[in-house]
Amino acid sequence: MAQAQQVGESSALSSCDAYFERIKSRKKLPEALQETLTEAFANIPVSSFPQVPGGEVIEILADATIADAVKILSESNIMSAPVRNPDAVTSLDWRERYLGIIDYTAIIMWVLESAEFAAVALSASTATVAGLGAGAVGALGALAVGVTGPAAVVGLTAAAVGAAVAGGVAADQAAAKDAPTAADNLGKDFYKVILEEEPFKSTTVRSIVKSYRWAPLIPVATDSSMLSVLLLLSKYKLRNVPVIEPGKPDIKNYITQSAVIGGLERCRGRDWFDSISARPISDLGLPFMSSDEVICIQSDDLVLEAFKRMKDNQVGGLPVIEGPGKKIVGNISIRDIRHLLLKPELFSNFRQLTVKDFIKTVVSTGQEFVRLTPPITCSVDSTLSSVIQSLATKSVHRIYAVAESGNEVIGVITLRDVISCFIFEPPNYFDSHFGFSVKEMLNQ
Repeated sequence: MAQAQQVGESSALSSCDAYFERIKSRKKLPEALQETLTEAFANIPVSSFPQVPGGEVIEILADATIADAVKILSESNIMSAPVRNPDAVTSLDWRERYLGIIDYTAIIMWVLESAEFAAVALSASTATVAGLGAGAVGALGALAVGVTGPAAVVGLTAAAVGAAVAGGVAADQAAAKDAPTAADNLGKDFYKVILEEEPFKSTTVRSIVKSYRWAPLIPVATDSSMLSVLLLLSKYKLRNVPVIEPGKPDIKNYITQSAVIGGLERCRGRDWFDSISARPISDLGLPFMSSDEVICIQSDDLVLEAFKRMKDNQVGGLPVIEGPGKKIVGNISIRDIRHLLLKPELFSNFRQLTVKDFIKTVVSTGQEFVRLTPPITCSVDSTLSSVIQSLATKSVHRIYAVAESGNEVIGVITLRDVISCFIFEPPNYFDSHFGFSVKEMLNQ
């Protein structure tokens, strides 16, 4: 068992090493220039990075419900937020003060598993679930009907949920032999079950923040270097890095990949930036992944399949394509899960809702806060400067490289990829500046 864990931990950091080695081998930049830039970032303190808009980091209490968390993220137009532990108000240790980071990825995982669980629960309210009586309770009962997610996390049982839900939704509405069939019959009432009925209504951020975690919360001190931040946001796959003052537990700043790209855009006109950004992206080895490696979703595929594919492959968005030629017709990102939670009318036959119909329905609302971002594209001849400008000004997290004719997707360029173009990791930097504790957290 210990040996298996060690192998898993080794592979986690090995994938980060492999990613950076691949970039290093493909970049056509003079080695002296890369060393100069890396040294420059190593001498820039984190304290010099601009504060978050408004000057105050938005936090979500661990006891907040999932519905409240979605509303806070959506209304604040942010992808994630640190989760504060209300039981550790007086603690001076940030490890006790914060439980982790809540983001749309964690919410997607919870929603996908809750969808099946709710369907099983409704069937349970008719006194039978896949041949088991409603008395099959506890963790064993949940496992017997194939429920392993929220049941384990929040301590729910199929029978308990079935009994609770029966009061709000007609029990025979979802009567079926299995969860998928029950879910097909559930329709609009899924929203009611998940966000308006107990016990799902009371599911808190605390109960899912660790079980459905995308990445750990790894803060840096204000006197750390920006090179440490850039490495965490690129090589080590973090999407955000909280900033704390030495000896104090509160988060003072919250540096995201998007914020770094915005900072790079503001460097336009400086010699060091222009010497790199004026080059075509092909000189930097972009896009780093080949056409065959790009994870896509067909417009006629189910929208739940799109979110599941993002979860399974740990990506933040997918190009929506049509036909065997991978012609791009749209874009769907991880944050779009909020529309399923905030717009209950989208839940009519949600299991049959295609990506195309999902996009069409959201766009048809005509409201600014539910607008979907169209796909942003570039060619392999585009300059890095133009890619950075598009990422920064359009507030997107990826750009799709397309063929000159036919809009065929041949690659994807992410925020992580762009940040990686400007730095490399000096020998022994990780052990000297991060140490064993960070390695443990990255491997969890």
